[in-house]
Amino acid sequence: MDGESLDQTELRTRLEGLRVEHEALNAEVDALAENGVIDQLKFARLKKEKLRLKDEMAKITDQMTPDIIA
Repeated sequence: MDGESLDQTELRTRLEGLRVEHEALNAEVDALAENGVIDQLKFARLKKEKLRLKDEMAKITDQMTPDIIA
């Protein structure tokens, strides 16, 4: 049971870190958009990184959710 709790704690910690990183990227994307002068390459990279983080967060959330056998 301790192993499972530790796994859950590690997953929650990782998920929170990803959320913080995602929010920071979101703020950076918004700032670039508001600035008016957009470096399209940087903008695309940031949006791609946001999507990667979102996918990783979804995977972790799935790992944290127990499978229910119907």
